[in-house]
Amino acid sequence: MSVLVIAEHDNASIKGATLNTVTAAVACGGDVHVLVAGHNAGAAAAAAGQIAGVAKVVHADAPGLEHGLAENVAAQVLAIASNYSHILFPATASGKNVAPRVAAKLDVAQISDITKVVSADTFERPIYAGNAIATVQSSDSVKVITVRTTGFDAAAATGGSAAVETAGAAADAGKSTFVGSEIAKNDRPDLTAAKIIVSGGRALGSKEKFDEVITPLADKLGAAIGASRAAVDAGYAPNDLQVGQTGKIVAPQLYIAAGISGAIQHLAGMKDSKVIVAINKDPEAPIFSVADYGLEADLFTAIPELVKAL
Repeated sequence: MSVLVIAEHDNASIKGATLNTVTAAVACGGDVHVLVAGHNAGAAAAAAGQIAGVAKVVHADAPGLEHGLAENVAAQVLAIASNYSHILFPATASGKNVAPRVAAKLDVAQISDITKVVSADTFERPIYAGNAIATVQSSDSVKVITVRTTGFDAAAATGGSAAVETAGAAADAGKSTFVGSEIAKNDRPDLTAAKIIVSGGRALGSKEKFDEVITPLADKLGAAIGASRAAVDAGYAPNDLQVGQTGKIVAPQLYIAAGISGAIQHLAGMKDSKVIVAINKDPEAPIFSVADYGLEADLFTAIPELVKAL
């Protein structure tokens, strides 16, 4: 029994979500293989071979795989799927774009967003915005799984010595073409990979206040900046900073929630953080129920004082 992990990469290096997915794959049992489908992606394939726990890297290289178009990546996965009992994708935008196509073509159920591997055929996944955990058992011959990366520690990026095997690239499906991408440049850590996150909510009142209060604290801590859905909807912060069920799922070492009441939607995206600090002047705010440390105070006073103390 072998387990296949679909790597996320930029053709030069492996993205962090792949490391968490490898940990989940190891827990499934059997040899762990990693598929690197890209173009001129030899460096990424070599990096995948260094990941601890990986037994083999399958490298498929073709122009149609350069930008990770879902139709082409799915075809590549399907070309080698018969060799595997489990096929794992990170539960990222890219993974969730490809995995359903693979599951549908294999005529099996997709097991989404797992947070724990109980056994080779049994998994745990959150439901009802994380308020309940479902235990799911699958009798499908091939398990197609997306992995919530915050549920698993990252595998070591070095220490492995897996062989890299070249696979024939699937033909370009011709159903989509890559036109271009606009990638936001940011000096801060990526939200889903940050060790510290400072998030602001609707209580900040305006974009100007959001920047004025949250940014200095994030700068002091070297933190990423997040926001609640209410703050994003009000225009205080851009959409890519949203933390929550309909935003990004995060689990940093330290999560500071300033002026965030703690709606279920938001809690679902951050309650796995190692240490949660809540600053809110409402003593009944639900955020205090999940916080390790709670400060009942006016954030416009408390945060500048905190910045000064740091």
